[in-house]
Amino acid sequence: MGKTLHPGPQKKAKMPAPEHWVSPIPFGLGKIKPKHIRDTMKIAWDNRDNIGYATNIITKGVCDGCALGVSGLYDQTLEGPHVCTTRMNVLRLNTMPAIKPEILHADIDELRKYDSTELRKLGRIPYPMIRRKGERKFSRINWDEAMDLIADKMKKLNPKQYSFYLTARGITNESYYVAAKVARFLGTNHIDNASRICHAPSKTALKRSIGVGASTSNYLDWIGTDVLLFWGSVASNASPVSSKYMLEAKKKGTKIIVVNPYREPAMDKYWIPSNPESALFGTKIADDFYQVNIGGDIAFMHGIMKHWFAMEEKDYGSAINHEFVQEHVNGYEELKSKVQEQSWDEIIESSGVSKERIIELAELLANSKNAVYAWALGLTMHSFATDNISQVANLALLRGHLGRKHAGLMPFRGHSSVQGSGEMGADPFVLPGGGWDAKNVERMEQIWGFELPRWQGDIVGVTLENIVLPEDHERKVKLYYLSGGNFLETMPDPDFIAHALSELEIRVHQDIILNTSTLVDAKEAVIVLPAKTRYEQEDGGTSTSTERMVYFSPEIPGNKNKIEEARAEWKIYIDLAKRVKPETAHLVDFADGFDIREEIAKANPDYEGIQHLKKQGDVFQWGGAWLCEDGICPTPDGRGSLIPVDIPDLNKKPEQFVVTSRRGKQFNSMVYKEVDPLNGAGRYDVLMSPVDGQKLSIAEGEGIVVYNGFGVFQGTAKFVDIAPGNIEVHFPEGNFLLPRGRYEKFAGIPDYNITVNVEKAERYNARKDTQYVEKPIADLETEVS
Repeated sequence: MGKTLHPGPQKKAKMPAPEHWVSPIPFGLGKIKPKHIRDTMKIAWDNRDNIGYATNIITKGVCDGCALGVSGLYDQTLEGPHVCTTRMNVLRLNTMPAIKPEILHADIDELRKYDSTELRKLGRIPYPMIRRKGERKFSRINWDEAMDLIADKMKKLNPKQYSFYLTARGITNESYYVAAKVARFLGTNHIDNASRICHAPSKTALKRSIGVGASTSNYLDWIGTDVLLFWGSVASNASPVSSKYMLEAKKKGTKIIVVNPYREPAMDKYWIPSNPESALFGTKIADDFYQVNIGGDIAFMHGIMKHWFAMEEKDYGSAINHEFVQEHVNGYEELKSKVQEQSWDEIIESSGVSKERIIELAELLANSKNAVYAWALGLTMHSFATDNISQVANLALLRGHLGRKHAGLMPFRGHSSVQGSGEMGADPFVLPGGGWDAKNVERMEQIWGFELPRWQGDIVGVTLENIVLPEDHERKVKLYYLSGGNFLETMPDPDFIAHALSELEIRVHQDIILNTSTLVDAKEAVIVLPAKTRYEQEDGGTSTSTERMVYFSPEIPGNKNKIEEARAEWKIYIDLAKRVKPETAHLVDFADGFDIREEIAKANPDYEGIQHLKKQGDVFQWGGAWLCEDGICPTPDGRGSLIPVDIPDLNKKPEQFVVTSRRGKQFNSMVYKEVDPLNGAGRYDVLMSPVDGQKLSIAEGEGIVVYNGFGVFQGTAKFVDIAPGNIEVHFPEGNFLLPRGRYEKFAGIPDYNITVNVEKAERYNARKDTQYVEKPIADLETEVS
């Protein structure tokens, strides 16, 4: 049977729907809300020196912001133009001029006075630079000198001693693919990418549950499904265009349910700037919120299933889709007995949600023919994240909500083409077209024409820890090659990260801008290479959206602030290969971008069709409209698997809190506003329940200290509607509370949730001389989350 193809964008509903309005007062005057129109005017002003080029990027390029996939002003979900503040905020990275030489070559301590936001605004990196040990400033070098230095170092090292990392700042599939190929050609499997820090567990969990590590459905499936369930996701903040899809879904009768500890204002009420009705009157997005404890999602889902099995005892077929389960699913009895082991008391205590409320959602889902389950970092950034997501898959499989219109599982990805990074092989566990299994390794050796290193590469967190191994250790990482990225502001334990980065012999930053990590010392040299943006890449480039749409973004000429010495990222990798292994480098050479796409189509059979993408607007969707269509999964027996999982023990003492991090007005670690326009929170505000404030005699606005054995965070109490016993701090400011070396057991994502104590600042400081916070001894630590 052939795959159903995506039908393309649909028309928007013409009639206004006052029942979804936030307020009849135009433009939400007097309410805390994003100032989209004002922000857009400011962005236009910031780009005034290059406005023609900026306009061409917006109207012709594929968005380098979120992973929704907007090509020019149009996408594959709704007709009409789309533009959002996330895209506008990253626009300046592509249009700005070079950093002024007098700033760029100032004393390093002068540059260190800037934070990453200020560094970003200085402009682009104009040419290759070096700062050797003991030197106070960067000096300019030419490309040959820079590349020879890196290549000469690599020739001296065991390939287990260097590592590659690629971030998610608009990098194209072509660059991910060439980097993945070159790393293996040079003999290393230490290559990783930004999805490790966000969605690696989604891929791992979906692979084991349904055999495929990608969204099974489309955004179109939101519009008209019975229930759209968002788990630990603030979709409207991360990907603002998605709020348009939500409004259309509501007009078609879709119920939107949000499961999140904090009643996020952006998922509650939102003003969508490009929809006149919503821009005027706002949109009530969520129909209901379930304020689950941080880490309580597995228990919450156990509760839903427990009630389903109780419904089944009274009325067979009232909750479980038995026909679907019998034909398409393994492990039913094992899951059932695991769920029935859990007591309601355990479920309520862990989830923080009452039995009545859990039953309410269980019955809504049991009575829904269709549902789309979408989730983001609230589920993935835990030490038990793979179990979190397999538990979501359990719900979908029991109800048969898979492989058809208006139903499916959707990891809601943050950044443009991060979906493509693993599919191109830029990950220690994968190669294009499959995993790191013998069969796929042999297949890729045939395609690439060289032997692959057969040892297992390390994930990004481990390679950073390996920098401080003893000198003679074969895995001591001595050279790190970074394409973008700022580990100081994305990884737990920033103090350790700063130390590790400074212990490297050579650190290469291939980037378009400086950030705080570029300024850290290295034992021999820090080398900075100016990269082209995706819009400058010769022969254009492709990116893969959350819904598996592969979009072509053309090269856009006419940059008034062109960086003459910048090079396309994939070309830099090939140049490196030619210098390290000149005799065989023809095996990784490509004539042009079209040549790369021809090979991607062979290397990853899902990407058959990418070789035909040549002009603006070209797009195809790999896998068809729905993966696991008609319930048939790409597993050895064609069936999905129900995975029994345990309720995690967070080792939380009664007086403790669980903290998680949230994003404010920012794009990953790039902060655009010090105050979040959606809730008025500053970067050092600690979001907490007024109930907890009362218990601890803390007043709103009072200085408080959040601490544990790993670090201390001094902030200000801000009362919000969050489940008691839980607090939130901003990422990356709160990363000092997070320990290094704690990874999700299946996917290797760092854990971004931890138990903490909270006290008034004056009380904490008064006790500090007599009682101190003891640093833990790693060997004695048990894993908590």
